[in-house]
Amino acid sequence: MEFDERVAAVAAKVRQQQALIETEEATKNAFVMPFISTVLGYDVFDPREVVPEFTADVGVKKGEKVDYAVKHDGEVRIIIECKKSRGELTVESASQLYRYFAVTNARIAVLTNGVVYRFYTDLEAPNRMDSTPFLVLDLNDIDESLLPELRKLAKDAFDLDSVINAAEKLKYVGELKRAFATQFSEPEDEWIRFFTTRVYNGQFTRRVREQFTPFVREAATQFLNDQVNSRLKTALNTSFVATEIDDEPDEEVVEEENVPDDGITTTLEELEGYRIVKAIACSEVKPHRVAHRDSKSYFAVLLDDNNRKPIARLHFNGRRRKYLGTFDDDKRETRHLLGSLDDIYLHSELIRRAVRTHSS
Repeated sequence: MEFDERVAAVAAKVRQQQALIETEEATKNAFVMPFISTVLGYDVFDPREVVPEFTADVGVKKGEKVDYAVKHDGEVRIIIECKKSRGELTVESASQLYRYFAVTNARIAVLTNGVVYRFYTDLEAPNRMDSTPFLVLDLNDIDESLLPELRKLAKDAFDLDSVINAAEKLKYVGELKRAFATQFSEPEDEWIRFFTTRVYNGQFTRRVREQFTPFVREAATQFLNDQVNSRLKTALNTSFVATEIDDEPDEEVVEEENVPDDGITTTLEELEGYRIVKAIACSEVKPHRVAHRDSKSYFAVLLDDNNRKPIARLHFNGRRRKYLGTFDDDKRETRHLLGSLDDIYLHSELIRRAVRTHSS
């Protein structure tokens, strides 16, 4: 599997089993060990690669243990402290990581509850773990922009220097994104004052603050929606025109299984159509679960990259006519003639229905 598929597989396991996991030990077995094995690619049963209950004497704390030490080239490079999946990750939870970071060769420390993984290094002072993470991976809401950096910690692509070099940017950009998210949802007084005084000339009183708080929140929401819509419209600018209107396909479709892999060309129209279908499907599932596969006969949009879970098919290989294929509960396909890419939106409910069928 590709790296993002490995992450998605572990995330799917978390979603399916999170409600059943109640203890720290169960969290380790069900979530953390599969993460170390599947995502990072280390053999959790080989002590040359992964040491559970790793012990190092730390000052007066003799015999204290950290849950896992991950080795690369014989040296401890990553230390991991686990909490139960329903537990909150706090600064106090990381106390053992702080102590172990200073007495091992590890440059990466991870605090996790099996769902959220917080990655730390020593940007602020050498050999001293930072108080804030440089990367936060939430398996229930994966930020795909972080995956290339996480990939560098995997066994088969280990590049610690590159991770450390990128850590400062990741840390502060991540913190700023989280700060923006907080202000957009629950704006603080300073944020409200900042924007209010740019559009309101009167004195910023308590009454004005109360009046403008919902205005700022609504303006922020509308701004984000406008940005999304603007980017979507840009993607739709390159549209196609159906020169003939016909209810029947202009050629017999051959099933993908009977078509060889060579000679497949993915077009810009197919990718733009895929983005529209994905945007519709994401009202039902997380974006990373919507995947695509191209073939000579059609472009398939799938749930969990599983050809048994078809969401839609784009029949764009005909010279004159383009079709969207949708599926009923029995996976029977119906083709809909498209005059332009915008027409995909006319079949939004059929797309959502297919997603619900496969994700239930």
